[in-house]
Amino acid sequence: MVTTNPPTPDLTRVRSAGIVESRGYRVFQVINTSALVLIVALTLYPFVNLVAKAFSSEGYIVAGQVNIFPRGFNTTTFTAVMSDPMFWLNYRNTVVYTVVATLIAMALTTTFAYALSRTHLKGRTFFIGLAVFTMFFNGGLIPNYLLINSLGFKNTIWAIVLPNAISIFNLLIMKSFFENFPKDLEEAAAIDGLTTYGIFGRIVLPLSKAVIATMVLFYAVSFWNNWFQAFLYMDRSDLYPVTVYLRNLLAAATSTESLGADSAQIASNVQAVTMVLTVLPIVCVYPFIQRYFVSGVMLGSVKG
Repeated sequence: MVTTNPPTPDLTRVRSAGIVESRGYRVFQVINTSALVLIVALTLYPFVNLVAKAFSSEGYIVAGQVNIFPRGFNTTTFTAVMSDPMFWLNYRNTVVYTVVATLIAMALTTTFAYALSRTHLKGRTFFIGLAVFTMFFNGGLIPNYLLINSLGFKNTIWAIVLPNAISIFNLLIMKSFFENFPKDLEEAAAIDGLTTYGIFGRIVLPLSKAVIATMVLFYAVSFWNNWFQAFLYMDRSDLYPVTVYLRNLLAAATSTESLGADSAQIASNVQAVTMVLTVLPIVCVYPFIQRYFVSGVMLGSVKG
């Protein structure tokens, strides 16, 4: 009996997963890769352009000749800003405000979200509705100012860290995550004798690193970039965060006030310098929590 072997598949068209690539699929890969590269380039260009302007001279910036590489390289503005002791004092304030505010926000958000995720909580619907209500309605600027002033929080760190301690958007994300947390783990922990606080602290939180890292990033960026509350509630320059310092620097530059260096030079690229100095710490921190962030933003896409 004569047997014939089946035709050998084209190995160049077979991926490691065993999927045969059709011509249409290869065309899709090329188009998809090209589109992603274009999107990345368009996303990065504004930041690269800012960095280039921060190190470029006034003439090239005014003439619009600075794109992705500095022209007429100089560090005049950086020197003027970073040689000021007030800059470093305000930078320290920003770090302190951001760390304290993020810790308080995470403590309140995680506990509130976990409580709202428990279906047996009495008044759960009321508290969810109350939280969502605050997303659309608030007391307004003047009542908030009067409240902060009456509480004695003016010119203190609490005026910065407490008013925005809970973001309802972040709260709802964490609530959704906790609602999909495996109930078997919590029941097993309860059988072993853990209380609600023990389950939350020893079981739930250690297994929620992705959503926690994502929320930490959201809160930290928000508090780091926040300048209006400090501008509103702080009267002393030594209490300002660095964002207010840089905002005042930009305002001074646009009104041609000198900072001990050539005012025309500073007026030309101070906006780029302020943006670079403000965003640089967040850019440096992001790679360390990027792997948690990627999984955290996909929380609602797959349910267990």
